[in-house]
Amino acid sequence: MGRIVASLSAVLMLAAVTAMAQEKMNDPPKSGHDGVAKAAGAQSDAAVIAKATSAAPADIGRNAAVMATGADGKMKELRAGTNGWMCMLDLAGDSMCLDKEWQAWGDAWMNKKEPPKPATVGVAYMLKGDKGASNTDPYATKPTADNHWVVSGPHIMILPTDVSQLDAYPTDWTKGGPWVMWKGTPYAHIMVPTTSMAKSASKAPAEKKAADKK
Repeated sequence: MGRIVASLSAVLMLAAVTAMAQEKMNDPPKSGHDGVAKAAGAQSDAAVIAKATSAAPADIGRNAAVMATGADGKMKELRAGTNGWMCMLDLAGDSMCLDKEWQAWGDAWMNKKEPPKPATVGVAYMLKGDKGASNTDPYATKPTADNHWVVSGPHIMILPTDVSQLDAYPTDWTKGGPWVMWKGTPYAHIMVPTTSMAKSASKAPAEKKAADKK
């Protein structure tokens, strides 16, 4: 999932803003320039919107709310949405689009609390990939010798409605196909690559075990 991560520092607020945008869908889209550096201008906002929404299929991205981090560090709405999705860039510049289940998950992750049980299967898109995350520590910010740092290419992320549904999938991302990230933590979810996985900074679990035996 890469770093869903540093950017979700205000997801609870984002969900509320998205809901308000839904209620005002007939109003002209708002411009969240208050917290954005004035030098950026409308062109910069347009670029952020384009990059953020590129994380999802076009039919989702074009109607999603778009959030950005302003100069004051707070999340600001750049564009109102009408479909319940929220797209944004994380602090590393990775783009993502989250449904309502994932927005609630992100709030729990940020506050280090138990995520709510998804009412429906949660879906998030990162079709531009990410710059990497540990597959053992949800809060790691850089690779270490043993934290299974994974750099993911384009992928979809799934929140199951029952944690037991994770048992059908491996944690080894090198096998091809879906795999579980952060298994054994409250933030476990399924990663579904849409292209071949990028080379990661640390060895996959199976590779590490083989190396340890030598």
